Amino acid sequence: MDVDPEDIDAIKELVNIGVGRAAAMLNEITCSHITLQVPTLQVIGLDELDRVDGLSGPQSAATVKIDFRGFFTGTTALIFPPESAAALVMAITGEEEDQPELDALRTETLMEVGNIFINGVMGSIGNVLGQQITYTPPTYVEDTIANIARATRFDPDERVLLANTRFFVEEINVEGVIAMILEIGSLDVLLDRIASVRGD
Repeated sequence: MDVDPEDIDAIKELVNIGVGRAAAMLNEITCSHITLQVPTLQVIGLDELDRVDGLSGPQSAATVKIDFRGFFTGTTALIFPPESAAALVMAITGEEEDQPELDALRTETLMEVGNIFINGVMGSIGNVLGQQITYTPPTYVEDTIANIARATRFDPDERVLLANTRFFVEEINVEGVIAMILEIGSLDVLLDRIASVRGD
């Protein structure tokens, strides 16, 4: 499916509003100076997810997923390559890599970051578009992107809104990806709602 560049920009603007909201919440909760950027957003097929730069290959990615339902339906996932996940956890917790407590903190920290981040983005989309969205509790998984994509309930042809995300924590630059996997027809519904709000 081809998506008009203006529609991509409109979706990116919504995501950026949510990212700003999530950054403010993360700063308050972690007492760290966190800034976030979303430099690019694209629409791809679910079967292309494991070929995205930084996510391809056999390494396991750290992924927090939340299913959502409302005027459009799908799953939103915050995905970190292994090195980025470790760097983010160490930056937020202050723990060193060889500390035995790091493994226990890793899942808890990434779950909290993912939950705040995804709820910030999805909540802002719902608020701006005047629609209610409900969520399932977050789940955490470490696996290859290929396996994560195969384990979803979605058809391989379904669309993914893929936003590259940069976390700047103090002096550390961490790369992550937010992937919104949409059920068939949901992207059209989202674009129609955006157009309606814009008065198109």
